[in-house]
Amino acid sequence: MYAVLFIAMAISGLTVAAGLYIYLMKDEAKARKVKKLVRFSVISYAVLVAAFLFFLVPGIASAASSANPASGMGFIAAALATGLATIGAGYAVGAVGSSALGAVSEDPNILGKTLIFVGLAEGIAIYGLIVSIMILGRL
Repeated sequence: MYAVLFIAMAISGLTVAAGLYIYLMKDEAKARKVKKLVRFSVISYAVLVAAFLFFLVPGIASAASSANPASGMGFIAAALATGLATIGAGYAVGAVGSSALGAVSEDPNILGKTLIFVGLAEGIAIYGLIVSIMILGRL
């Protein structure tokens, strides 16, 4: 694992050095060659990180897992409940908030009513959080 970290740090250092060289170099022809090196180093870094995640992390994560194999699905369900509810709340607040802003610009007396609608849209995220807490409580 330390070898992978050393290789990743070497690639990162090479990429930063190439970026500084491009920044300080005024010749465009030489800079193109260095840009190819930067592209290669970024791609090799991505491949190295992907290999690290696919091959080394599952072995480490399985050693730390609990005895109940179904708890993993519960964690995924809790994460999905919170994440999807948050996405829905963000979309709802965006749509309702922009409409409320337009309505308030025409009639400033309805500001209180529009805040209620925006608050209702934000409640979707709270419902998702409550559902995920209930799921985590049963694990």
